[in-house]
Amino acid sequence: MSKNKELIKGSLIDKRKAKAKTSVDFISQEVVKRVNDFHKGFSEYSVTPLHKLEALAKHVGVKNIFVKDESYRFGLNAFKVLGGAYAIGKYLADKLGMDISEVSFEYLRSKEVREKIGEITFVTATDGNHGRGVAWAANQLGQGSVVYMPRGSSLTRLNNIRKEGADASIIDGNYEDAVKLSEEMARKNDWVVVQDTAWEGYEEIPTRIMQGYGTIIYEAMEQLKGHSINKPTHVFLQAGVGSFAGAILGYFVDKFGEERPITVIMEPDEANCHYLSSLSGKREVVEGDMPTIMAGLACGAPNTISYDILMDYADGFLSCPDYVAARGMRVLASPLKGDPQVISGESGAAVGIGAVTLLMERDEYRDIREKLKLDESSVILIINTEGDTDPEKYREIVWDGAYSSVE
Repeated sequence: MSKNKELIKGSLIDKRKAKAKTSVDFISQEVVKRVNDFHKGFSEYSVTPLHKLEALAKHVGVKNIFVKDESYRFGLNAFKVLGGAYAIGKYLADKLGMDISEVSFEYLRSKEVREKIGEITFVTATDGNHGRGVAWAANQLGQGSVVYMPRGSSLTRLNNIRKEGADASIIDGNYEDAVKLSEEMARKNDWVVVQDTAWEGYEEIPTRIMQGYGTIIYEAMEQLKGHSINKPTHVFLQAGVGSFAGAILGYFVDKFGEERPITVIMEPDEANCHYLSSLSGKREVVEGDMPTIMAGLACGAPNTISYDILMDYADGFLSCPDYVAARGMRVLASPLKGDPQVISGESGAAVGIGAVTLLMERDEYRDIREKLKLDESSVILIINTEGDTDPEKYREIVWDGAYSSVE
């Protein structure tokens, strides 16, 4: 790699020496089991694959690498539907005065429920995957949805959301502007905001969304048992607003406490609010358009619920240039002999695979990998949160070599 190529930046802090106080009760093992039981009620439900990349692990010098592949989730090519579906299901159950454990997906979509609560419009802001998940869940449950996307969003992602029945549009503003607009329109029209980030006074639905993501790690831990693994030694989690990363890390904190896996949070260097927060010790916000290929992670303001979890319990934060994700996409698309092919979009497993391979292969990252204790005994879990949700961009990177990691 040329010396003038921008490097991955790392913020590595031994959080386990301090007594963290942030509660993770809302994402406990018991809660996650109930969430998974709800998701199993969907006819589209099936456990997504856990890929073992044994050849790649040997190549880079670790014991093993596993990729949980959410590109298979409900036929929507991304994980976000888990959060939106659970949050909307919980909202409808509450409106009915029932616990979500008492209602099935089929009941919530029934004519009887529609007659009791009427038609509700759910509104959200998204780069694509979250909005598609909300639109799908609302449509499946016989409700309406409105979706706002930031300037520069993929037309393919916009059209996919519209196909799920949503009134979707791209606004002249960034992601934070889209969030503000959804909030304003909800107040004006008596809609319900289903946003995967939280702010003061808006915490309940984002909490339900984070709980919805728990199905991913619930399944993954069961699948790892099939490989005689009780837990991974390392987990690499990508973060936008931090809801997904906070949910997965919170589950590990509840399940393993101080014996949890070493957890690394990764962000685009154009939208690295958690990385900057870890350096300053306070909640930082990145403003502007945040031009990164990792569209699903181009979020400048940390979710207030997940923020404290990440700051209290994560072991490291990486700020990654776009070439890190692009390299990971190509590594997964063209696997070493014996490993399965994984189709990963820019915000999926690609950033984790790109980071791990670069950290292990290149001398300039020796200090980071030593501090993270990445070596031949490491068993790494990475979650592929999206497939090729923007096929044109995917081909540009994988076929044509855009965003190379070498000059």
